[in-house]
Amino acid sequence: MKGTKQIMFSLRIHNVSQTEGLPVNFTCCSKELASQLIVYSYKHGFSGFAAKLTESQAQKLAELPGVVRVIPNSLHKLQTTRSWDFLGLSSYSPVNALQRSNMGDGVIIGVFDTGIWPESKAFSDEGLGPIPFRWKGVCKSGKQFNATLNCNKKIIGARWYIDGFLAEYGKPLNTSEDLEFLSPRDANGHGTHTASTAAGAFIRNVSYKGLGPGTIRGGAPRARLAIYKVCWNVFGGQCSSADMLKAFDEAIYDGVDVLSLSIGSSIPLFSDIDERDGIATGSFHAVARGITVVCGAANDGPSAQTVQNTAPWILTVAASTMDRAFPTPITLGNNKTFLGQAMFTGKEIGFRGLVYPEASGLDPNAAGVCQSLSLNATLVAGKVVLCFTSMARRAAVTSAAEVVKAAGGVGLIVAKNPSDALYPCSGDFPCVEVDYEIGTRILFYIRSNRSPAVKLSHSKTIVGNPLLPKVAYFSSRGPNSIAPAILKPDITAPGVNILAATSPLDRFEDNGYAMHSGTSMATPHVSGIVALLKALHPDWSPAAIKSALVTTAWRNHPSGYPIFAEGSPQKLANPFDFGGGIANPNGAADPGLLYDMDTADYIHYLCVMGYNNAAISRLTGQPTECPSKEPSILDVNLPSLTIPNLRKSITLTRTVTNAGAPNSIYRAVIEPPFGIIVSVKPDVLLFSNQTKKINFTVTINATHQVNTGYYFGSLSWTDGIHMVKSPLSVRTEMLQPYASDN
Repeated sequence: MKGTKQIMFSLRIHNVSQTEGLPVNFTCCSKELASQLIVYSYKHGFSGFAAKLTESQAQKLAELPGVVRVIPNSLHKLQTTRSWDFLGLSSYSPVNALQRSNMGDGVIIGVFDTGIWPESKAFSDEGLGPIPFRWKGVCKSGKQFNATLNCNKKIIGARWYIDGFLAEYGKPLNTSEDLEFLSPRDANGHGTHTASTAAGAFIRNVSYKGLGPGTIRGGAPRARLAIYKVCWNVFGGQCSSADMLKAFDEAIYDGVDVLSLSIGSSIPLFSDIDERDGIATGSFHAVARGITVVCGAANDGPSAQTVQNTAPWILTVAASTMDRAFPTPITLGNNKTFLGQAMFTGKEIGFRGLVYPEASGLDPNAAGVCQSLSLNATLVAGKVVLCFTSMARRAAVTSAAEVVKAAGGVGLIVAKNPSDALYPCSGDFPCVEVDYEIGTRILFYIRSNRSPAVKLSHSKTIVGNPLLPKVAYFSSRGPNSIAPAILKPDITAPGVNILAATSPLDRFEDNGYAMHSGTSMATPHVSGIVALLKALHPDWSPAAIKSALVTTAWRNHPSGYPIFAEGSPQKLANPFDFGGGIANPNGAADPGLLYDMDTADYIHYLCVMGYNNAAISRLTGQPTECPSKEPSILDVNLPSLTIPNLRKSITLTRTVTNAGAPNSIYRAVIEPPFGIIVSVKPDVLLFSNQTKKINFTVTINATHQVNTGYYFGSLSWTDGIHMVKSPLSVRTEMLQPYASDN
């Protein structure tokens, strides 16, 4: 019967004292049963609680005085070392941000993820001083996790949150094929990987099956870790908004400095004020208390408008490659050699027969499609198979590899749209990826030879020139689907083939380590960098830290070559691919100027978005009245300028704060987008001991009267030492199909 099934709801209420239980004027049941219905009480970031209620009970509760809102629970998903040297943070350099910050010592990074495998050497506390005295958090014991033994001066906090997930899942844990632990212990590997990327200790002589050898570590090796297990090893990793809201609430109280979330939802997005997006609402309260919240942009690229975690108070991270590759030689029987990409370190395949499956009929290529291979075992046994796929996802490769193995084949060559994200095929089965051009040349060789043959050699590791970084194929792209004038993603960091610690239960692990790809891997890179910046500049706000990263990022490789974005086709990257660019930690440590913001600026944004006063007041926890004259979203003090619909001349304002020498003079440098005229007033900024903040205006005009796509440029301020560069994105829309002039 409708209304009898219990569903998880989160409730926002006015009176903090009511969060210990259901409101006294709500008569659903006995006092004992009512206490059982309460799942969480939220006290530190905001007032409310989560409870298991029927729909009819939730409706009755929503009508009571003092109850602000009742929201159903929702589920979120996990998004999934050369990198630190690539970013300029070599441990051998005496002058970079890593050394000047004492490797992040004293900073506390909170990680919302699948937990942690505490026995990994990445979490050794050797050489660390006492736990910061301001820390209020706890380590909680649970299944195969002993707080006394498994926490130390590196892992200083460990909690887990599952009630919200179980209320939605509707089954006991461990009823699926995936093992889990009712504790902070990580059964998936994702959380261990992200935590060790952010703040792992130095571990020497690590490789992945012999590839990428060297010393691995986190971005802030002396920072401390607080683990909040909010994601569970079911269906690849599921995270409940109610659980995340409780984790935010306790992390705020515990005293973290940075929160790292490699978690997202899906398109279409919830609004910024909808508690079903536990990340946007929870992070608002964290940022209001000075905690920088770093989130992944998601892995739905290269399509436009797929970026997630779009609230302006969040630092949203895209993923890039770096200057490392794993070339794998493919030698044909005619002695021509091509280079593919793979993680192949198994037994080398000497010259064997090479086959491309062809069908009879109207479409002879149908049999050679990787995700639907049709193989004759007699023809394939002992041979290497070539197939083609238009699918970007890894599923086509793994599916084809299993089919080839089952038919007795000894290797696989996959022709696909080029992408640098790699995984080994199970059992060290050789599966080598090539682009369509090389795949076609191999196919022509097969078709022109009676007995085509091929040799597959081991993958090699190459680093440095001539390799250039690219925005990863999978990395979600802007524009922002909620507010196009708010640039997302904000920044980019390495997120492809990242070697870090993992759980022994990770199916890709090799001696406790794994290479993974995703914005999940890029996110903790930025979290580690934020920890270094926080150690250097403890008084910087989350907005100041974001500004420092965005305005100093690399738009070109340090060699001077531009950065490309993988896709169909590959193209020059723009701000919707990589935000400000690739994170430049050393530049961000000394940015020159900062575009700062506080809660009032975020309320300005919420008012511009048209959210009503009651909804904004619920989010902020204080009475909020938007001005009668609606402000402009273009005046939100971001370190970027994005004009989604320029129709006539517009003027926007920004405020910069001097973070460098007191007596400084900055001059404007404008790179206008095509067909756009940009002017700045004043175009010279004079700072002194008395003048630390200066307002300026930017006026933007179009020289053409046509609808266009986006064109890109920049506005920079320079004092001869610093170059404070803001990405500028403009689209002219003389005719808007969704709006009128009335």
